[in-house]
Amino acid sequence: MSTAPRLTALDALHRSLGATMTDFAGWDMPLRYASERDEHNAVRTRAGLFDLSHMGEITVTGPEAAAFLSYALVGNIATVGNGRARYTMIVQEDGGIVDDLIVYRLGETEYMVVANAGNAQIVLDALTARVAGFDAEVRDDRDAYALLAVQGPESPAIMKAVTDADLDGLKYYAGLPGTVAGVPALIARTGYTGEDGFELFVAPVHAEQLWRALTEAGEAHGLIPCGLSCRDTLRLEAGMPLYGHELTTALTPFDAGLGRVVKFEKEGDFVGREALTAAAERAESAPPRKLVGLIAEGRRVPRAGYPVVAVGGPDGKVIGEVTSGAPSPTLGKPIAMAYVDAAFAAPGTEGVGVDIRGTHEPYEVVALPFYKRQK
Repeated sequence: MSTAPRLTALDALHRSLGATMTDFAGWDMPLRYASERDEHNAVRTRAGLFDLSHMGEITVTGPEAAAFLSYALVGNIATVGNGRARYTMIVQEDGGIVDDLIVYRLGETEYMVVANAGNAQIVLDALTARVAGFDAEVRDDRDAYALLAVQGPESPAIMKAVTDADLDGLKYYAGLPGTVAGVPALIARTGYTGEDGFELFVAPVHAEQLWRALTEAGEAHGLIPCGLSCRDTLRLEAGMPLYGHELTTALTPFDAGLGRVVKFEKEGDFVGREALTAAAERAESAPPRKLVGLIAEGRRVPRAGYPVVAVGGPDGKVIGEVTSGAPSPTLGKPIAMAYVDAAFAAPGTEGVGVDIRGTHEPYEVVALPFYKRQK
């Protein structure tokens, strides 16, 4: 029996704007409103407005909240300052990635963990299981928040029109409580687009009021509503991993080239420490495969799961696999992220192609990200 998809507080508004809706991790979400390319370019050059209410918020409180999170996650949560955020991961005992997360420290003994929509229940269950023995409480707050994001170079100007919070003092990966368009919000300077921007956590009852106020404030700045489709091409250009693509339980953070998030130096044990110690050593001596960028020489678009092959050498020997691929509006060419054998991972390596339905299309190996904004 299939369950009806969950709807965000902005569902009726998206439909009134003519959004094409899609099922995403059990939620009905806007895929696009008009043109994906226009939405993508708006975020790169002006600003875009997103509904991200499908993300999963989990609140952790109590005297041992920091110690518990440092045990349950790979990061050192004890060093996160009040009002700051940290990108981290939760792994299995064998080091396999369960999800990548952002942890916000909201107060002395209060933290908010934001999980990906498809993993929110799994993360919640894992944290609930791991909290035993700690003076801390794990609370499912997925229904307590709607999440709106304003992303793009014009986002600070748009936000300044609707809040008197100190945005200039709000650094990247920080969050502060404030009022936006008369609505109480947690204002975070985070995002998944490679641009400057803000994510606003608000009560669902206030979501529509906030969306309309941001739309009005953004009109003069070229802000347009944006769907999940352009969010995916934006994060791909920015070389940001997506769970289920670049990150899976079959990979450790070291396999994904994100070993820096694992903090072995922190006090006390943490879940997966032993397996990750071994993974770190393997990655140093002989990494099996590395995550790289690929840029097409032709026009054909690679998709997740397509084999990466050696061309011009042994006949089409498989040397890797595409994890994400799409046409890049910014580069004007198809691009992909892929795990490839270490011998083929250096930028500029020749003889690398992607098997696109039986044809070996040539690709250039590049370092990630494909796009980096000018600060």
